[in-house]
Amino acid sequence: MAHNPHHEHLIIEVSKMLQPVLAKSTQAIYVYLDDEHKICNKKFADLLGYKSPQEWVDNQYPISDVDEAEQEKGIKAYMEASNKFQASVIPATWIKKDGKKIKTQVIMAPFTYKDEVFVLHFITPKK
Repeated sequence: MAHNPHHEHLIIEVSKMLQPVLAKSTQAIYVYLDDEHKICNKKFADLLGYKSPQEWVDNQYPISDVDEAEQEKGIKAYMEASNKFQASVIPATWIKKDGKKIKTQVIMAPFTYKDEVFVLHFITPKK
C-alpha cells in the first residue's frame, strides 16, 4: 500500500486515544487500518515473540503471523468488520516468531475515526 501521511497521522491519534485500553487490558490487542498503519500492545507483541510492539508494526505482512490454513477466514472476518461494520469472534492459530503455534480466540470490532474504518482485535490464548 502506498504511504499515506493522513493514515500515519490517524494511527498516531488512535494510539493516543486507546492508550489506556492498550496498556491496561489483560488481553493482547492490535488495531488495524492497513498493513502499514497498525498498532499493538506489548502483550500482543510478547504473545507472538516480537521484541517490541514496534517490531510487529514494522512487519509489512501481518497476515503471515496467522497459520496459512486460517488466513482466508481471518481476512473474511476483517472484511466483514471493515465493510459491513459487523463484529465477530473467530478462532485463530498464530505462528510465533520461533515457529511455535498458539491457538487463540479473536474478537474483531470495527470503529470509525475521522471517516476511516479501523478494526480493533482482542486476542485471548485458548487454554
